[in-house]
Formats: sequence, structure tokens, C-alpha cells
Amino acid sequence: MRIEADTLRFMRRAIELSRIHMEAGEGGPFGAVIVKDGEILGEGWNCVTASHDPTAHAEVVAIRHACTKLGTFQLKGCEIYTSCEPCPMCLAAIYWARLDRIWYANGRADAAAIQFDDEWLYREVALPLEARSLPTTQLLRDEALSVFQSWDRKTDKIPY
Repeated sequence: MRIEADTLRFMRRAIELSRIHMEAGEGGPFGAVIVKDGEILGEGWNCVTASHDPTAHAEVVAIRHACTKLGTFQLKGCEIYTSCEPCPMCLAAIYWARLDRIWYANGRADAAAIQFDDEWLYREVALPLEARSLPTTQLLRDEALSVFQSWDRKTDKIPY
């Protein structure tokens, strides 16, 4: 595969964001950029500890910025460049945002080597509910199902 100069530039920007914000004490060493048609639409860095938000991973933050800039909740036609292979949460967010491609630098083994080991979570989500370490119990399904049925009948909904 031939790698274009812009591809390298975008990845270097993600890595630069990871370094700048890690050194600033804002969170872990992770950065990401969302790109469409050669333009960076969103940047993100890990700010979990600075924002007291466990979901404030670089990829999620970049997705939020790009969606806000474009005024949409889907990023079809966009690619993400991230300084590390996405964790399961970020990977799910990338899929939900409908990004076209993931480019990453460090792998999950590299992250595990510095105590960011997500392997347990990859294994955990593959288990049936009853086998997971976090107890999960279904309650009041019929009451909640009525809301789903209302959504299904709603004529002015915006599907996603």
C-alpha cells in the first residue's frame, strides 16, 4: 500500500496532539483527528482526568468536534487518524459515527505495555450477559417497550 504525504501528516498531527496534551497533564497519551477531503474537521485528545469524564477518549472527543462542525451525527466520507488502536468504546463510537476508515499508530499491545490494557474488555463484551463480571439485570421491559413502540410509530423521527 502506498501511503500519501497527507496521510502521514494527519497521523503526525494525531501523535502531536497525544504528546502536547499528555505533557500538559490533561490525560493519557492519546490523540486523534477526523479528516474529510483533505481537511481536518475535528481534533481530540484524551482528557479523561482533566474533564472527570471516562468517555473523553481522543477518538470520542474528535468525533464530537467533527459532528458539531458538520452539524450531523454521521461522519460518512471521513477517516480517523488515531495515535493508538481504538479501545472497544472508541471502536464502537467510530462504527456508530459511520467513519469510512481507521488509521492508527500504536497497537493495543503497546498500550497494554504502559498500563492501558483493554484486552479484558474486548474479551468481556464477547461473553454472554450472564457470564460477564459486571452483573446485568433486565427490569421493567414492558414499560420500556412501550416507548420503543411509540418510537416505531413516530412519523417525524430522524432515523439513525
